[in-house]
Amino acid sequence: MPSQHSAYVSDTAPERGALRAARSWLHSDAPSRSLNGLWRFRLSPTASVAEDFAAEGFDDTGWDDIPVPSHWVLRGDGAYGRPIYTNVQFPFPIDPPHVPDENPTGDYRRHFEVPADWSEAERVVLRFDGVESLFKVWVNGDEIGSASGSRLAHEFDVTSSVRPGDNVVSVRVHQWSAASYVEDQDQWWLPGIFRDVTVIARPAGGIEDVWLRTGFDNGRGQVETEVTADAAAFPVTLRLPELGVEQVWATAADVAPLDVDGVEPWSAERPRLYDVTVSTAAESIALRVGFRTVEIRGDRFLVNGRRVVFHGMNRHETHPERGRVFDEEHAREDLARMKRFNVNAIRTSHYPPHPRLLDLADELGFWVVLECDLETHGFDKLGWVGNPSDDPAWREAYLDRIRRTVERDKNHPSIVIWSLGNEAGTGTNLAAMSAWVHARDAGRPVHYEGDHAGEYTDVYSRMYSSVLETEQIGTDGSRAPLLNCTPAQGARQRTKPFLLCEYAHAMGNGPGALDQYEALVHEHPRLHGGFIWEWRDHGILTTTPDGTPFYAYGGDFGEVVHDGNFVMDGMLLSDDVPTPSLHEYKAVVQPVRFTFDGDEVAIANLRHSADTSDLRFHWRVEHDGTLVDSGDMEVPVVAAGESARVPLPRIPVAQDAETWLTIDAVLAAETAWARDGHVIATAQLDRSTRRPVPAVRRETDWRPSDGTLALGIAEFVDGSLVRLAGRAVAGPRLELFRAPTDNDEGATQEVEESDASVAGVSNAELWRRDGLDRLTTRLLSVERSADALRTISKVSAANSALSVIVESVWSLVGGELELRVEIEPSRGWLTVWPRIGIRFDLPDGAAPVDGAEWFGLGPLESYPDSLRAARTGRFSSTIRDLSVDYARPQETGHRSHLRQLTLTSAGAGVLRIVTFPDTRGRRPGFTLSRHTPQQIAQAGHPFELPDSTTSHLIVDAAQHGLGSRACGPDVWPEFALRPEARTIRLRIAGG
Repeated sequence: MPSQHSAYVSDTAPERGALRAARSWLHSDAPSRSLNGLWRFRLSPTASVAEDFAAEGFDDTGWDDIPVPSHWVLRGDGAYGRPIYTNVQFPFPIDPPHVPDENPTGDYRRHFEVPADWSEAERVVLRFDGVESLFKVWVNGDEIGSASGSRLAHEFDVTSSVRPGDNVVSVRVHQWSAASYVEDQDQWWLPGIFRDVTVIARPAGGIEDVWLRTGFDNGRGQVETEVTADAAAFPVTLRLPELGVEQVWATAADVAPLDVDGVEPWSAERPRLYDVTVSTAAESIALRVGFRTVEIRGDRFLVNGRRVVFHGMNRHETHPERGRVFDEEHAREDLARMKRFNVNAIRTSHYPPHPRLLDLADELGFWVVLECDLETHGFDKLGWVGNPSDDPAWREAYLDRIRRTVERDKNHPSIVIWSLGNEAGTGTNLAAMSAWVHARDAGRPVHYEGDHAGEYTDVYSRMYSSVLETEQIGTDGSRAPLLNCTPAQGARQRTKPFLLCEYAHAMGNGPGALDQYEALVHEHPRLHGGFIWEWRDHGILTTTPDGTPFYAYGGDFGEVVHDGNFVMDGMLLSDDVPTPSLHEYKAVVQPVRFTFDGDEVAIANLRHSADTSDLRFHWRVEHDGTLVDSGDMEVPVVAAGESARVPLPRIPVAQDAETWLTIDAVLAAETAWARDGHVIATAQLDRSTRRPVPAVRRETDWRPSDGTLALGIAEFVDGSLVRLAGRAVAGPRLELFRAPTDNDEGATQEVEESDASVAGVSNAELWRRDGLDRLTTRLLSVERSADALRTISKVSAANSALSVIVESVWSLVGGELELRVEIEPSRGWLTVWPRIGIRFDLPDGAAPVDGAEWFGLGPLESYPDSLRAARTGRFSSTIRDLSVDYARPQETGHRSHLRQLTLTSAGAGVLRIVTFPDTRGRRPGFTLSRHTPQQIAQAGHPFELPDSTTSHLIVDAAQHGLGSRACGPDVWPEFALRPEARTIRLRIAGG
């Protein structure tokens, strides 16, 4: 016979007891008290613990203290269980709606004071803004009710149970419940009371709810007011002081729309807000409203009549120490950072965020897709059999979730689309949610990616479609079939705006091809941009047994099932450090575009509504990366969507150095999210005089040699380099391997027509199969001439007949040491290669190589399909800062298009290298690291990298692109590195 507790946690009903209807999260002057702070806490291993803890006189002195809000698994150094990460998997048996009896259950208690004058309140309300996953509430021993919906607000009427003076509230929280089946989002499972708890005195004659629906049309604003209040609360007064509005409504029947002149519209670029109060004699509500009209016209998504392009991020609420506990200062800086990187939109994946975050989005300016707290992704494993989305028993739970989502946040101008949830299959419950939203709010469209047939949503949405497929979706009249659509359904979807709700999976080093997606947005107006997956890594800060701190991912807490480091897929590292991919994104989506044409530059303003009056334009000219001239550029104000042609400054061109012009668009004044001078957009123009590449000197008088000799600064033993400029050096050895990126390890079916990748098999697996991580060398010959040395080697791997012939020629040319390496693969290679390079190992000795100065692309790492953020210039870095601390160590640190490189020790140059382009004009790149690719590939976390006594320089003739194959398309064929002959040519000198 199932226990009472088992039936309770398995009940799909979203609410029980004195739970009040959903309403807006409002700034009210009604009395309230925060119950945040220390609560008494005990954790039990099951849900069947006796409930006597709720009694008023219960003795909790043996319990612990725990802060509210918090997650219990992030407190107590593991004493309260550990976090669990899954992406799709359920961390419990799939037996809906049941969950195991082994169900960690947290009991909370605290005392709170009710002021004596609260006895005049009409009602006392206890509000919980976020509890995972199912909870029950008692006040002074009275059972009040229970609720589920972890990221949703729940208010209980506790009027009959509270009293003036001391009161005690008791809360029981179950980690698992029926609700867990519909909260299977790609994130950590983190139980507890993790958002605010507040007790509120609701005054007689107060305002229960208010909704100000605003619109904008040709300078006129509209306000449609919906007030929920008792008849006795009237009259109600609306005041908008800045626009001289004061409207008094004597009764509810008098409430009518208002037209307001002289209004400035709200947009993500110019987030103009107006302070409004709605008040009765008993209560005043403060709101900040923005005037904007959202509409879909044909296949265009418009705000205030102009097409919106979403340059967005999927944003989870996550922090390495607090989990999903909200910190306003951190959140404000987080959004300000988004603005600084040209992000203009947020999809709240996959639940409503803390309500204050939306206040910040209104203020700072973002287009927001507000998503319901819903995902059932684990049913995908079962072919969606048993999925709650099409089960009538779950209908009310689904409707309750969307009601609480919309009602809480309906006043925010930043919210321009409602989303029903994510990856929950499809079914009648989702259609019912959509119907409810359409009936409740006609002013915003409905999104849900899983509605592939377009039956109940207003926009066509996809995840991770390839560049080619996205182009086909955007093309008018295309007959290309759409995924999971019949031809008739596809035709319907093509009549709608298209949105990539997730694309460019930013896991580890990557993604690539961001610029290709962005180009399509400007070519095909039906395409409205999209949202990168995702904003930040979800690492949890913890320590190894010896106390070394690190950011943990799935499996690091001993989970029974987990999805590894798939939770580390952000453009921001867990410690708030922007990745190179975020810099790449900023450059790709920059809202000002420069097009050079002769002695002029066309400056296009790609913004939605803001002109360029907030920007200044600077220019500078550099010769081989050294500044020679700079100034301000006179640019007229360019309206949104318009462009202007401006003459270029006089550019002094060097005859013996490269000449580069750089133009920056910067903020002219400080904003709420950046200082004045912050760079919004940049472009470079190469005005270099073409200079011939010195011809290769071909030696003819080769003769056999033992390979022990000196050539200028180089010393060789048995044909192998042993010293350069007096320091120990080994190499060059052929390096075809890179520590696989997360995208290299990905095995999606999307291979972008590349005949060198295999659908469903990762490139990294193929590289290991072919032995690229364990190459061995056989010296075929050693020859020398008067001032040159040549070696020929055959490089191959155990259990493979594939090979590469490497010819290395060292020579003295005009007294300078030159190295030319010819690399020729055998026939039979069938896969892409990660790189074609040569590696030098530099033991530390008395002066370890600890940094680099270079002229080439920088300052951050770059790869063939991720070059837009890189600029040509002169840069320097420590060896430590050349690499990125990805949560799982992998390929990092490559700098492209290298011209000159100086290796440094304590700031002093020790070796100088000049590179030459090959016969096709292709320049090499370099990587400088304290670990070899093989060592990096063996480490699962940064702390697992071995101690190093050697620096490793790899000069690459080519690198494979990055792609997005961890969850999305493979490297675009243009950037795929197929086995081929390449040449590397260097001049090397001492420091």
